[in-house]
Amino acid sequence: MRTIGREVVEAGLLAARLQAYEPGEYVGQESFMRATEIRDLATRAAIGAGTSVLDLCCGVAGPGRLIAEALGCTYLGVDRSPDAIAVARRRAGPRCRFTVADVPPVPEGGFDVVLLLETMLAFADKAPLLGAVAGALVPGGRFACTVETGAPLTAAERSLMPASDTVWPVPDAELRSSLEDAGLRVTWETDSTRAHHTAARALTRAFSEHAGDIRAHLGDAFLDDLLTAHRLWTHWLEQGRIRKLTLVATRGGG
Repeated sequence: MRTIGREVVEAGLLAARLQAYEPGEYVGQESFMRATEIRDLATRAAIGAGTSVLDLCCGVAGPGRLIAEALGCTYLGVDRSPDAIAVARRRAGPRCRFTVADVPPVPEGGFDVVLLLETMLAFADKAPLLGAVAGALVPGGRFACTVETGAPLTAAERSLMPASDTVWPVPDAELRSSLEDAGLRVTWETDSTRAHHTAARALTRAFSEHAGDIRAHLGDAFLDDLLTAHRLWTHWLEQGRIRKLTLVATRGGG
């Protein structure tokens, strides 16, 4: 019953998400990334036929399913939510496997690529996570991720943000140091702040226009938190309070 409930919840948000993205850019992601960005990051990480990919905190695995189907890699998605994994399994093709687990730890197996999309923000201490990622990669393996950089939230900012215990931006210098300490060398990056500000603004507008349907499925409190969070992200990205980076880092020894 919980899995069916998850599908109903998604149905309540689907129209808004489809409206917010340009045609073909929504592929089931629960994030600010567009399908074009997902494909580009996969290419930058040299994902192709036969590449072994580990997708951490995959949720319903919209980006992972897109990558596996488009590029022919082998794919393992990991998430702590049984409901999300049940949805991902129903939607995925035969190239995809999934498991329910907390992160860290990170599954062993010597992967060519580890993905962490739109979720590093939730880890207050990123150093242990990055060490675990490096340990899951073969020498020369690639870590492909998005990350929010900026000063820690102030007490006032934290009081405004719903689920603020999952919102931990990292100062840029600290990010670079933690990657280096883990043996991960940045080999490609791009600033996604402007693109993700555009997505956050479009999602905020779409959620507002579909507020009645979202409220009917999920209630007033959910809708209020959803709009509050997206308005804050829109503001922070516009003002440069938070920068959004997309990067590939390679494990040494390749």
